[in-house]
Amino acid sequence: QVQLVESGGGLVQAGGSLRLSCVASGRTFSTYAMGWFRQAPGKEREFVSVITWSGGGTNYADSVKGRFTISRDNAKNTVYLQMNSLKSEDTAVYYCAARQWAAIPTKSHEYNYWGQGTQVTVSS
Repeated sequence: QVQLVESGGGLVQAGGSLRLSCVASGRTFSTYAMGWFRQAPGKEREFVSVITWSGGGTNYADSVKGRFTISRDNAKNTVYLQMNSLKSEDTAVYYCAARQWAAIPTKSHEYNYWGQGTQVTVSS
């Protein structure tokens, strides 16, 4: 069982930056691929980014490529999402998710564990 807790959301002006963090419980964090998803009001949850268990591989949604960077620190059981050049369309609840021994899962149904989410609001 893995518990995930996100933090770092908030209100930011367009063009600004935020860094989200997700801390995982347990001693097997380094065996999990970690993903970030988001869900805006009235929309389906969508993939944002994923990082492999080793940190050697990453993938991003086209909408965030070049602006967002995912990273992880296995010693701290933490995955990060650095978000730069934020736009109003990035406004959403951001969720981190975990899937053990997976490569680079990009579909929400591929993940076993989810955090409670953190709100990101970008004002224009």
